[in-house]
Order: sequence, then structure tokens, then C-alpha cells
Amino acid sequence: MHFDELINSVSQSLNNLSFPANWCQGRTAFGGLSAAMLFSAMRNAISPERELLSLSTNFVGPLIADTPFDISLTILREGKNATQIEARILQNNHVAVIALGCFAIKRDSNVIVDNNQTCPLSPVNEQHLIPYTEGVTPQFFQHMSFNIQKGAMPFSNAPNGELAGWMRLKETPKELSVAHILALTDAWPPAQLQMYSKVAPASSMSWYIEFLPHKQLKSDAWLAFDAFTHHSRDGYACEEANIYNQSGELIAMSRQTVALFD
Repeated sequence: MHFDELINSVSQSLNNLSFPANWCQGRTAFGGLSAAMLFSAMRNAISPERELLSLSTNFVGPLIADTPFDISLTILREGKNATQIEARILQNNHVAVIALGCFAIKRDSNVIVDNNQTCPLSPVNEQHLIPYTEGVTPQFFQHMSFNIQKGAMPFSNAPNGELAGWMRLKETPKELSVAHILALTDAWPPAQLQMYSKVAPASSMSWYIEFLPHKQLKSDAWLAFDAFTHHSRDGYACEEANIYNQSGELIAMSRQTVALFD
């Protein structure tokens, strides 16, 4: 099932939604999909001139494939310039995922600080993409393309938690939107998995992402992901990442808390 079909289903109804197993990561939905669906529900409820500034997502419990679920929305406050909105995915009377979005209009301001960070990666090498391998890579990998340029494969006993490379959807969308950026950003495995010496799970508990003003992206554009482990101890890690377009422009900043089970 195409990613856009899943996202568009949210605009038709917030009830009795579902997704197929090939969008799973282990026993639950790939987190980027559930976050993108919650964002899309928010986006449809808010005036289009209010753009997403930040999205905070907590993965509370598993979201099971081929099982109906509902999305609920609560506008916490809508002021002159900004809207704060909460969205939840409920499945079998339990909260599976919860997100808080901040949307705002552009305003005049004399405070201008340009971001001068540029993408540190080399151009995309499409000859070196991670293949989808049944039973080895997560199921949702069959929908994504990854070109790793820094870091290692999971469970390779790597010496550090740095991971970077290029990403895009295999099926080109009509328009590369915020929903697609959310899905792609969360598609990378936690950078700490490469430090594992044996196969074991890790689980994203919370994820926060901020968006910067940027140029319109081409629908078939590659995006760069550059992550490092800020801290890891006592079974939990904090990972930060920057997202760039192919021109080297920083478009988003991500931070997540990961539970480790090595």
C-alpha cells in the first residue's frame, strides 16, 4: 500500500483506520507512519496558513497492523498567531501513540538569525543502497531507499553511535510534504543499534522534531540524515539528528529518547 494512500485515508475519516503489515517495525507500526498520520489529521483541522513549527510524539504502546484504530483531536488553544493541538491514536480502547503539534503563521520580526549549518555528507551514491531482506530488515524498509555514509549496520559492535546518510521513498509522491519528511526521518534505526554486539531490540519512546523555513522540495528529492548519540546510560539513550535537503540546507532538527534492551 502506497504511503500516500495511508496518509490520504486520514482526510476521509478519523475512524476505523488501518494499515498493512508491510508497514510494520517488529510487532508495531513503523513510528514514522503513525506520527505522519497524526500530523495529517492535525493538518486537516487547522487553517493552511498556519505551518508546523514542531511535533512531539510519544509511542505509548504497540499499534497493530490490520486492526482498526481511531484518531482523536483536541485543539488545546488557538490564538491569533499559533495553534496547539493534541492527537491520539486509540486501538482496542488503549492509547497507542500521542502527539502534540504547534502550528503558527509567519509574522514580521526584526530578529533575524540565519542558520549557517550545511550538510556534511557527500552526494548520494545510488549504487550503494541498503537492500530489503525479508526477515532481516524491518518490513517497512521495502518502501524506503537508504544510502549510508557514516556509521555501521545494526548489531555490528561499532565503537560509536553516529549514523548518517541519504533517504527517500521508493515510490515518488506527488508532493514531498511534511508528512513524508516525518516518515523518512523516523525510518532510520536508532544509532545505538550499531553498538550492539548481538541482535536485540530498541524502542523509541519519545520523539521531538522542529522544522525550519526551507525551499519547496522536489517530489523525488533525497534528504540527508545526520545523527549522533548525545548520551546513553542505564538502558536509555538520547539521539539528535539534523535533516538537510540536497542543496545542503538544514530543514529540520530531531531529538528522540530510545529504550535499549541489549
